[in-house]
Amino acid sequence: MRPTAPLILLAAAVVAAGTLTACGSGPAGDRNTVKVAFIKDTNSKVTVRDDYVRLVARQFEKSHPGKKVRLIPIQASENDYYTKIQQMMRSPRTAPDLVYEDTFLVNSDITAGLLRPLDAQLRGWKEWRQFEPAAKAAARGQDGHTYGVPDGTDTRGLWFNKKIFKRAGLPADWRPRTWDEVLDAARTVKRRVPGVIPLNVFTGKGAGEAAVMQGFEMLLYGTGENQLYDPDSRKWVTGTRGFRDSLAFLDTVYRERLGPEVSDALSPNIQTSVATELLPEEKLAIDLDGSWLGQQWQKTGGGNPWPAWSATLGQTPFPTQHGAPPGKVSLAGGWTWSVPRQARQPQLAWQLIETFQSRQNALEWCVRGAQIAVRKDVAADPRYRKSVPGIGFFTGLVTISRYRPALPDYPKVAAAIGEAMEAVTAGDSAPDKAARDYDVSLRSLVGGRTVAKP
Repeated sequence: MRPTAPLILLAAAVVAAGTLTACGSGPAGDRNTVKVAFIKDTNSKVTVRDDYVRLVARQFEKSHPGKKVRLIPIQASENDYYTKIQQMMRSPRTAPDLVYEDTFLVNSDITAGLLRPLDAQLRGWKEWRQFEPAAKAAARGQDGHTYGVPDGTDTRGLWFNKKIFKRAGLPADWRPRTWDEVLDAARTVKRRVPGVIPLNVFTGKGAGEAAVMQGFEMLLYGTGENQLYDPDSRKWVTGTRGFRDSLAFLDTVYRERLGPEVSDALSPNIQTSVATELLPEEKLAIDLDGSWLGQQWQKTGGGNPWPAWSATLGQTPFPTQHGAPPGKVSLAGGWTWSVPRQARQPQLAWQLIETFQSRQNALEWCVRGAQIAVRKDVAADPRYRKSVPGIGFFTGLVTISRYRPALPDYPKVAAAIGEAMEAVTAGDSAPDKAARDYDVSLRSLVGGRTVAKP
């Protein structure tokens, strides 16, 4: 069925340092048009999010006669997307009315004055009671106000190819208990199955937050408590053994050639390569990655449809460094729909959020996008529970999942971690030196608000 009003698509295939060219019909301040900016996969074949956003936009136009939705898909790596939307939100001329915001950026964007609080709308919205407390907290600023409505969360673990494992003589029910056991399995694959990349751990600056969160922090959070930020003193942590050991793990992976070629590992396209080439083409044995990967292999909207993936790939938790309780590590993240402070149509934007986060549409996104549900009613729905193979495994990691520090300084700290990872992976610095350089950089970035820990 055709929408009752025309759906406007503002093409914005964005690369680093690219510019957004305004086009489409209607003036920028058209009271009947709501502009929506969201990230588009760098692989143009992956249209899962695009298709879903279009579906909801058409629903909105049908239920709001005379209103239009202007879509602004921004095709870019995550880091470039973050930069682009922050540039757009600074001016009323370019600001969208609704923006898809990574939760780790919420507090820094609040501090920069880029987002509107949504407390008044949330107080009168009965659906808000369905959201899990942790999900609500992810969009809450240090000032106590809420600046977005989350559409799902995610967890992280190890994906492994059971066919490659069989050729290597490794078990189909693999459950490593320590980092050493992960490395031993990778070495076994390298020795017994030549031509296959044994292990992928995202690293460096190119992959941005993917490398920091599901690469480095998955390691760091398994080395002990408060290795990145100390909530008691409210200071960032320097000098930890865990930080050095995490860099040493990466050093081992790439020095022993257990991972992808260094040039590939440091490429901004490594995530796309892993999901649409290395895993489905069975060239990668073990991947430390996120719960959402299944969306890449769907028949409709996936980057590389792969019907056999659920039988080929196993999932297992990533272990703590030496097996200390709870014995496994996961980090949880997610995205929110937020309203920029410079939005010209904030009321329409809120109404569109309500449409995105109706029970039925929230369920639809979790099923399509392989998301971990943040609404209680969606989590209990049989369609969700059966939606994607492995969803039960990754949902089970929510209870032990940790969160990144939701602080304005976090994006700067993450960038410094990326630099340390890159130096080690490229062989430019030994782990100890890269850790010391990070400590120096950190003190400067956060104005000396650091505490040293052994």
